Amino acid sequence: MSKKKTVLLLYGGKSVEHEISIRSAKNVYENIQKDIYNVLVVGIDKSGIWYLTNLVDSNIKSGDKVAPIPHDHSAALINLVDHSKVEFDIVFPVLHGTDGEDGGIQGIFKAYNVPLVGCSVLGSAVAMDKIVSKKLLKESGVPVADYIYFDKAQKENFSFQKVTEEIGLPFMIKAGALGSSVGISKVKNEGDYLSALEDAFQYGDQVLLEKYVKGRELECGVLGNERPEATLPGEIVLKKNYEFYDYQAKYQDDEAIDIIIPAKVDESISKKIMELCVKSFKALNCNDYARVDLFLTEDGNVVINEINTIPGFTNVSMFPMLWNNMGLSYPELISSLIEMALKRWEKQNSYSTHYDKA
Repeated sequence: MSKKKTVLLLYGGKSVEHEISIRSAKNVYENIQKDIYNVLVVGIDKSGIWYLTNLVDSNIKSGDKVAPIPHDHSAALINLVDHSKVEFDIVFPVLHGTDGEDGGIQGIFKAYNVPLVGCSVLGSAVAMDKIVSKKLLKESGVPVADYIYFDKAQKENFSFQKVTEEIGLPFMIKAGALGSSVGISKVKNEGDYLSALEDAFQYGDQVLLEKYVKGRELECGVLGNERPEATLPGEIVLKKNYEFYDYQAKYQDDEAIDIIIPAKVDESISKKIMELCVKSFKALNCNDYARVDLFLTEDGNVVINEINTIPGFTNVSMFPMLWNNMGLSYPELISSLIEMALKRWEKQNSYSTHYDKA
C-alpha cells in the first residue's frame, strides 16, 4: 500500500479576509478524506507569523511557531520551538486576499519546488488585481463592464462629473486588489463618491470604477488544467434591501440571500455562460480551480465580473455547492483538487532546467 500523502493546510493570513479564511479552512479540514491523506494545520496570524496548530482555530497563536525552510528532498517546515523538521507533500492554501491569494504564498512554495493546490504565481497575481484582470479579460474578448481606474496620486484628476461622463451613474468603486466585497461601494451621488474613495483607498493605492450592471448575479465553478470544465451556473438572489451583494449579505446575515443551483436560465444561455467562464479562466492563466462571478442582463448579455482563485469554502459558499450539483461531493472535490495539483507539479518538474548550447 502506498504511503499516505501529507497535506499542509494553510489558513488565516494578514489579509482583511482573515476571518473568512478560518471559516473556509474549517470546512476543508473537515472534508479532507483522512483515510487517504494526513493533514498538518498551520495558521498565519495577522502579523504574518506561522503557527502549527492542532485544529483550524481562531486562536492561532496557541501553536508552535514554524517557518518554511529550503530543502533538497522533501517539503518541510522548521518548528522554531523544538527545532524539529515538519515534513509534508503538498500545500493547500485556504488564504483569501492579500499575501495568500495574490501570488505571495504561491511564490514561496514555487521557489522551494513544493506542490501547491490552486493557481500559480502568475494566475494568482493577475486574478487578484482587479485592474490587470479587467485588461486581460477585455483583450481576450471576454465581455466586462465599462471601467476606468486611477491611483491615489491621480485622485484630483477624476472629479465626480468626469467619472459619470465616462461610465454613467450609478457606478461601483472597488479597491484594486481585494475580495469578499471589502472596499466596495455603490455610488449614486457625489457624496457617495467621496466616501467610497476614502474607503477603497484604505486598502491600497489603486481603485477600479465600473459601470453598474443591472442583472442577475450568477457564479460558475471551474476545474482543470489542460481541459478545464465549468459547472452549471448558480444564482445568488438578494432577498433584502441591499444595494449589492456586500460583505454583510455574504457573511453576517443568514437571511440575506437565496442560492439557486442550478440557476433557472435557458440551456443556450447556460452553455454560453459556461464557455465564457472557461475562457476567462484560461485568459488569466489560472490552474486547478477557480470561481467565476458574472452578471446576466435582462436582454441576455453576459458580463464577467471577476475570478476568485481561492473561492470560499464556508457553509454558504457557492463553489463546493456548484460542484456537488454536478455530482462531485465535498470530500471528492477536495481530493480532486489535491490530485490535480500533484499531477500538474509532476508535469512541470518533467521540463528541463538545463540548457547546453551545441
